[in-house]
Amino acid sequence: MAEGHAQTWTTRRGSNPKLESQTIVDIPPTPTGEGKYGSASVFGASSQDLVTAFFIVSWYLSNIGVLILNKYLLSFYGYRYPIFLTMLHMCACALYSLLAIHGLSLVPLQLIVSRRQFLKILALSAIFCFSVVCGNTSLRYLPVSFNQAIGATTPFFTAVFAFLITCKRETAGVYLALLPVVLGIVLASNSEPLFHLFGFIVCLGSTAGRALKSVVQGILLTSEAERLNSMNLLMYMAPMAAVLLLPVSLAVEGNVAAVTIEKVTGEPFLLLLLLGNMTVAYLVNLTNFLVTKHTSALTLQVLGNAKAAVAAVVSVLIFRNPVTVMGITGFAITIMGVVLYSEAKKRSRSQY
Repeated sequence: MAEGHAQTWTTRRGSNPKLESQTIVDIPPTPTGEGKYGSASVFGASSQDLVTAFFIVSWYLSNIGVLILNKYLLSFYGYRYPIFLTMLHMCACALYSLLAIHGLSLVPLQLIVSRRQFLKILALSAIFCFSVVCGNTSLRYLPVSFNQAIGATTPFFTAVFAFLITCKRETAGVYLALLPVVLGIVLASNSEPLFHLFGFIVCLGSTAGRALKSVVQGILLTSEAERLNSMNLLMYMAPMAAVLLLPVSLAVEGNVAAVTIEKVTGEPFLLLLLLGNMTVAYLVNLTNFLVTKHTSALTLQVLGNAKAAVAAVVSVLIFRNPVTVMGITGFAITIMGVVLYSEAKKRSRSQY
C-alpha cells in the first residue's frame, strides 16, 4: 500500500519535484516574470514599433520631398521639362528596383508568365506615364498645396471609373461621402490666389489617371498567376514607361537630352538636384511598399489623407505661396470627405 502511494506521488506532475524525473515533465514550465515581461520581449516589441514608425516617417519625407524637389526644379530653378524629368524618374525606378530585387532580395522575383500579362503591364505603364507627367506638369503652374488638394479627390475618380468600367455600384453612404470631396475642391478652386486653368486641368488629369490605374490594375492582374506585388510591378513598369516617354519628350520638349547635359556640365548643382530627385522618386515607391507590408492598405490610406495636409502646410512654409481662409476651408472639407469615404467603404465591405 505504501509502495502504491509512493507511485501515485511520483506520477503526479508538479506535486513533489524532488521525486519527479525529467522525462516525466512533458509540459514546459510557466514563464517566469522575467521571461514574460523581461527586457528582451519589451525591447523586441519596441524595436518592431520603431521600425514601422521609421518606414512611415520615411514615406512621408519621400512623398513630400519629391513634391518639393519637383516644384523647385520645374518652377523656381527653371528646368521646365516635366516629361523628361518623369522619364528620368522611371529610369531611376527601373535601376533601383533591379538592385532591390536581384541584388538585395528585398522581395522574391516574380516573372512575367505570358505575352498577355506583358501587354497588360504595358497598358498600365501607359496610364502610369500619363498620370505622372500630368502631375509633374501641373507643378509648373500650381502651388503644391493646391496640387495636393486636387489630388485628394482620387477616391471620387476611383468610384466613377469603377462604375463605368466594371459597373460596380457602391452603397448610398459611399456616394454621399464623395459630395464633400467635390464641394471642398470647388471652394478651394474659387478662392485659390494662384489658380491656373491649364495647371488645374492637367492636375485633374493626373488624379484621374492615378484612379484609373488602380481600377485597371485590379481588373488586369486578378489571377494568381498574373498578380505581382508592387515592387515587381514597378520593376517591369518603369523601363516600359521610360521607353514610352523618351520619344514623347523629344517630340514635345525638343532636344532636351542635349540641353540637360549642357546644363549639368555648366551647373554641377543641377546634377545633384536631378540625382536626388530621381532617388527620392524611387523611395516613394519603396517606402509605400514597406509601410503597407508593416501595417495595412487601410492604414496607408489613412496616412495618405494626413500626408496631403502635411505636404500642403510644408509647401506653404517653404514657397510662401498665398493662401486664403476659404481655400483652407475647402481643403479641410475635401480631406474630411475622403475620411468619410474611407469609413463608408470599410462599413460596406463589412456587410458582405
